[in-house]
Amino acid sequence: MLETALEAGVSPETLRKIESGRVATPAFTTVAAIAGVLGLSLDAVWAEISPPGCDVAAGGSRPGSRDRLAS
Repeated sequence: MLETALEAGVSPETLRKIESGRVATPAFTTVAAIAGVLGLSLDAVWAEISPPGCDVAAGGSRPGSRDRLAS
């Protein structure tokens, strides 16, 4: 755990809090850094935490989000 935390640029205590659920919504950059150290893609992380049927990458939308038109 110590090595993973240090390689990701977070404190071991922060990593412990994330693992135990004491940090409900860690910053995106923190999640990305930890995933990178562990060799996980962000797509794999999203697949683990997203509800079934919520496929943002395939053009779906998050519950409650609005579609926007690009100009």
